[in-house]
Amino acid sequence: MVKAPLDYAHPTAGKIDLAVIRHAATDPGNRVGTLFFNPGGPGGPGMDDLPAWLGLFPAPVQARFDIVSWDPRGIGASTAVQCFATKDDETKFFAGVPSRWFPVGAAEITAWIDRFAKFARICKQRNGALLSHVSTTDSARDMDLLRQAVGEKALNYLGISYGTILGATYANLFPDRVRALILDGNIDPIAWTNGGYDQAALSDGMRFGSAQGSAESLTAFLDQCGEAGAAACPFSAGDAEGTHARFDTLLQRLKTTPVTFQGKDVTYAAMLTGLHGLLFTTRAEPNFGGWGAAATVLQDLWKSADPNARPSASPAATNVAGTKALPPSAQGDQKKYASDQQGSAVQCAESPNPRPPELFRSLDRFVSASFAPIGLVDLWLDAPCASWQATAADRYQGPWDRPTANAILVIGNTHDPSTPYRNSVAMAQELAKARLLTVDGFGHTALLNPSACASQYESDYLVAGTLPPEGTVCRQDVGPFETKP
Repeated sequence: MVKAPLDYAHPTAGKIDLAVIRHAATDPGNRVGTLFFNPGGPGGPGMDDLPAWLGLFPAPVQARFDIVSWDPRGIGASTAVQCFATKDDETKFFAGVPSRWFPVGAAEITAWIDRFAKFARICKQRNGALLSHVSTTDSARDMDLLRQAVGEKALNYLGISYGTILGATYANLFPDRVRALILDGNIDPIAWTNGGYDQAALSDGMRFGSAQGSAESLTAFLDQCGEAGAAACPFSAGDAEGTHARFDTLLQRLKTTPVTFQGKDVTYAAMLTGLHGLLFTTRAEPNFGGWGAAATVLQDLWKSADPNARPSASPAATNVAGTKALPPSAQGDQKKYASDQQGSAVQCAESPNPRPPELFRSLDRFVSASFAPIGLVDLWLDAPCASWQATAADRYQGPWDRPTANAILVIGNTHDPSTPYRNSVAMAQELAKARLLTVDGFGHTALLNPSACASQYESDYLVAGTLPPEGTVCRQDVGPFETKP
């Protein structure tokens, strides 16, 4: 544990704990330094994600850098937002409300809004001052504190997804302390802070395109599944048109009658939420799910809903209900527990979302009509913010173009479902010194959807400061429904 000020404006007024993890360089004789890693979120627990994803880091980076991550303030094993005494208490509080996926219909929406409004009041009462001091800016200051603690003169950093906002914030707060920053799967920082929109008009995910990206990725998934055939994609109907029709039929069946699958009742909303997460990776390895697992799950649901449908070729490799398992460090501790809502404490206190929550009723209709039902997953992930009762005390809102000591490497996938490519283009343009590396492929971030080409450029940049040539485009190693070469 590392101690950090609760409030950097009053550093002696109180302390919090930061849980930190380190993987030592495997070639210490040629060690370059320390690389800090944030896995996104907000609320991604570095204590769990770094060990799980370590094998995805380029081999030269593992060899020549100590890799450090941490649970950000408010999250996981650090001083954490705890809205109830135990995890069981929080689970009981949300009983009867689909808190882990989106509400369907007027009655569910009403119950959902009412329960989360009460939840926000409880969180404020139980967490007090902490809720105003878990911002991205606070975490950027924490990262500078950790940089000093390991003895680095300047920062090396890899941030994915929300971690790109953290990296951009650090770069503009401490521009002279940037050695090498990689921002992968970007959120446009102007869109994060408002983007010039009326605060009541659009949710976070709508401003930076997540609802649209999810819908476009689902379309691409069904197109390529249909074209790949049943041998490669179990859910394929033999062509794209037939596969889209099969999916629409499955949606309508689930909307009418939930299907019992893996011992649970799977609803329309639960299936779309689970599918939403699987679109993040095109691989089907056990720890990552992905498009291959999505095809298997959809076919198994199809079979469960229609006994005459053919079975899938392999068992489902994911939790179809879309619920995230608690990290191992939190599963056995009822007094300090991980919650899906911890990330909301970061997001809701600083990134504007529509208020009052009743506005999400009209946004629900708009997103469903404009971006297909899967876009509702992104919309309702933002909805708890409509009732949140804390505001970040330290919130960086720009400028984003303060000249840094060294140029920043920005990476974006062309078909990212969560942070569409236009965000990476915007990030590269808004930073004072940046180079955009484009990866032609699917899934969320290049880290989770490997490209040997991109990995080589990342290694060259981190080790020697060498940027890829302007306009460089890499390809992913394995495309959807392809086998490894």
